[in-house]
Amino acid sequence: MDHILKAVDDDLGALSYAVAALGDLAVAQVRAAVDVFARHDLPAADKVVRADNALDLQDAEIEKNAVRFIALRQPMADDLRRPIAAMKIAMQLERCGDLAKNIAKRVPRLDRAPTEAQAASISELGRLVSERLAAVIASYRGNDAQGAYEVWVKDTDIDERHEGVVREIVAGMAAAPDTVGDSIHLLFIAKNLERIGDHATNVAELVHYQITGTDLANRPKL
Repeated sequence: MDHILKAVDDDLGALSYAVAALGDLAVAQVRAAVDVFARHDLPAADKVVRADNALDLQDAEIEKNAVRFIALRQPMADDLRRPIAAMKIAMQLERCGDLAKNIAKRVPRLDRAPTEAQAASISELGRLVSERLAAVIASYRGNDAQGAYEVWVKDTDIDERHEGVVREIVAGMAAAPDTVGDSIHLLFIAKNLERIGDHATNVAELVHYQITGTDLANRPKL
């Protein structure tokens, strides 16, 4: 019996390690996408786009291993929550990678490099988002329900910063109508970052549920 319990623990540990590693990769992708935008670095943007394949492969591997664990071990209660949460968290992280890829894909579509003010504004939003995503991965890695809750309740910070960025972009369009095309790309970049923040909040809910067995409800919104 002891060897069976150890095998279960080893499988769950490997699954958790893989999810945390995927989270680290997602954070790196978000930071890289914001960086290549701010620097208007086209070759680096292409590397970010191509790097998304690694997230897709890891997500698929996590799902496969989680399904196999459930089929072979037929876990109950706490042990069942962990593989289910792993699959759902991995899906959220893979979507973060897709959004980071979408940001990088818009870099070569810009007619001109972002102004210093635009780069600073969107970079600040990106910093908030990547820090929030990194924090929730840390809470998952540390089995920290309180840390996950703290990420969850701070969701409005990103919404507020996003709204500020949108106002700045719209004001820029009004002042310089010839920049409308680039401004639309900037709006999509900002929206992608805001959506990554939403996924980080979703992960926080999943981490909290995995640890406590209770749902977080009524996510704070503006």
